[in-house]
Amino acid sequence: MIIGVPKEIKADEYRVSLLPVGAHLLTEDGHTVLVEKQAGSGSGFSDHDYTAAGAKLIDNVDDLFNDSDLIVKVKEPQSIETKKFHSGQLIFTYFHFA
Repeated sequence: MIIGVPKEIKADEYRVSLLPVGAHLLTEDGHTVLVEKQAGSGSGFSDHDYTAAGAKLIDNVDDLFNDSDLIVKVKEPQSIETKKFHSGQLIFTYFHFA
């Protein structure tokens, strides 16, 4: 499975949905992990942390959404992101219905 980790774009959200250790465990199990550049910076994780864990860095978020079977996010998808989803794609996130 190809797992995509986009940088959170909701205002005042700095967390990242997947830590480097998670990327390492997933790649160790044979999955591909795509991480948008600087996705972990607000949580104190560098791009190098992710590449050292086996993830691939992606410059273009559209490519990340296009190429991923599963998108992993912290916050609910923003309207600009929902337009990037495609048929058959899985979304793992926390929805805040309040």
